[in-house]
Amino acid sequence: MLIGVPSETAPGERRVALVPDTVARLIKAGNTVVVQRGAGTAAAYRDDAYEAAGAMLAADAAEVFAKAGIVVKVARPSSAELARMHAGQTLIAFLAPLGDPRSVEAYATRKITALSMDAIPRTTKAQSMDALSSQANIAGYKAVLIAAASLAKYFPMLTTAAGTIKPAQVLVIGAGVAGLQAIATARRLGAVVTGYDARTAVKEQVQSLGAKFLEIDVGESAEGSGGYARELSAEALERQRAAMVKAIGAADVVITTAAVPGKRAPLLVTREAVAAMAPGSIVVDLAAETGGNCELTRVNEWVASPNGVTIVGTTNLPSTVATHASQLYSKNVLTLLEYIIKDGLLNLDMEDEIVRGTTLARDGEIVHEPTLAALQPAVGETA
Repeated sequence: MLIGVPSETAPGERRVALVPDTVARLIKAGNTVVVQRGAGTAAAYRDDAYEAAGAMLAADAAEVFAKAGIVVKVARPSSAELARMHAGQTLIAFLAPLGDPRSVEAYATRKITALSMDAIPRTTKAQSMDALSSQANIAGYKAVLIAAASLAKYFPMLTTAAGTIKPAQVLVIGAGVAGLQAIATARRLGAVVTGYDARTAVKEQVQSLGAKFLEIDVGESAEGSGGYARELSAEALERQRAAMVKAIGAADVVITTAAVPGKRAPLLVTREAVAAMAPGSIVVDLAAETGGNCELTRVNEWVASPNGVTIVGTTNLPSTVATHASQLYSKNVLTLLEYIIKDGLLNLDMEDEIVRGTTLARDGEIVHEPTLAALQPAVGETA
């Protein structure tokens, strides 16, 4: 099987779909890999490393798309990239069908087999393919570093000859993959951390990381299928917001991670809550791309509130840790490829739960409509 890796073209995207180590494993398994020159440069993977791994180097993206039977990417293809694909090819990437349902029709029209990395079922069997989790982990880590670098205070408690410095107070909203990593990272930096999630079942996980758990009675259960949260009613969300104002006001740093695939992110940090925070405090909103958990968030902007709180709406944080983000994503892709390539041929068994859940379109037909919300956490994680 000939697998192609073009350079990413989405603005600000520094990751690459396959790194040299995984390329070497694919070639050892009998596949051929062609990589566009410079595809890994932004993630610190040089062309000579790909050559040493056994990959062919293509002069441009057109050559990759022309040769490859399977094209692997990070971000979904642009219109220009999609126009280069031909019938019978397979596309693997974060296709985000819920954000653009009509894109699935485009794959079917071009008779492309499309597999979406953000549609892989959240099961134990598919855990090593779970790219949403691998990238959310990085987002949670980087959110804390942004906050620590921007806050005009120390994170840890320090006792010095000049006096004692109190530790920073950090509130993490959402205890999915991103939130738990944010909690762990903030704790390592010495902050006093409180975690909140509408699912009381995650209380033990939050506490196991050394954080307090904020409990709020919203009047209904937020437990959803598969251990993830379901979307709360408007009344429950209002009670949640009101109760959180006090906790948010006491925090030096608030990190929000609540995202609903295909929908606007739930509003959890109101203007009133921001107004209750002390000047110099920081809000890092990991749901900025889908509208934000904070009422003042602006996508890809740093906003200063009237009372001196900074709200960070930077998106695609995994791309800012491109080397390791690419390494982890590449392993997710490798595991999927090893699962669906048999004896050098693509073998998509539509009776298989992983294949069925991941495949959006195949050979001119839509396999399933973009109704993947049941597979994604409603609160507590972001991709």
